[in-house]
Amino acid sequence: MEILVCVKRVPDTSENEIEVNSEGSDIERDDLVYSVNEWDNYAVEEAIQIIDKVGGSVTVAAIGDDESEEVLRREMAMGADKGILLSDEAFEKSDGRGLATILKATVEKGNYDLILTGAQSDTGAAQTGAMLAAMLDRPYASLVNLVEVIDDSTLKIGREIDGGNQEMHEIKLPCVLSIQTGINEPRYVGIRGIRKVASVEIPTLGAADLGIDTATIGDSGAKTKCIDYFVPVMGEGAEMIEGDTEEIVVKLVEILKSKGGIK
Repeated sequence: MEILVCVKRVPDTSENEIEVNSEGSDIERDDLVYSVNEWDNYAVEEAIQIIDKVGGSVTVAAIGDDESEEVLRREMAMGADKGILLSDEAFEKSDGRGLATILKATVEKGNYDLILTGAQSDTGAAQTGAMLAAMLDRPYASLVNLVEVIDDSTLKIGREIDGGNQEMHEIKLPCVLSIQTGINEPRYVGIRGIRKVASVEIPTLGAADLGIDTATIGDSGAKTKCIDYFVPVMGEGAEMIEGDTEEIVVKLVEILKSKGGIK
């Protein structure tokens, strides 16, 4: 089985204090520590586990500048076989549809049975995977937290739904899946693995290599644009109610009545 996993280099929120710049046009990116998007890391681990069982190869692809090569090498040290860097000035400021357009062209350059993305990235839109599937006209499932290979043409998948429940499906290959965190335990990447892939050649593909009309991507092709970043105004702190259960219930009812919550 040939699997392509789409990964992204994002600010590491555990290592950074995120602040909005003075213009409100973006976050302050100077001196930020970056890492692979958490959801994408689970997707790569899932791809590796599938290949360990049925054979094949895993390719990781990232849209970004030269520094995104660091993320690709990390995922290759984790166990992915190949990496592809998708880099071009024309790709900058692409919206979800633009990113899906770039990834679609990348998929069509290969022969992939399964495309995996993370459930979402740092932007939180959770739309690129679905758009990619629609453009490729392939079956799609989101929030996938279980994948089992039934045969060469079919997967059994589980999806996380409301209430902590799970729904099960069979889905035909080739398909696109967006992977939820918690589906597995991503393996540790050691220094030896990083050194092993340090000199492996990673091809870089731009718009011309992929045959993409630059008018359909980037800032000029974006159908949605972010017009403002801001930090929400903090409200008042929570009111803690003390006492035994009966006292707490009485006080809570009184508070709800005073605020018009109940009559």
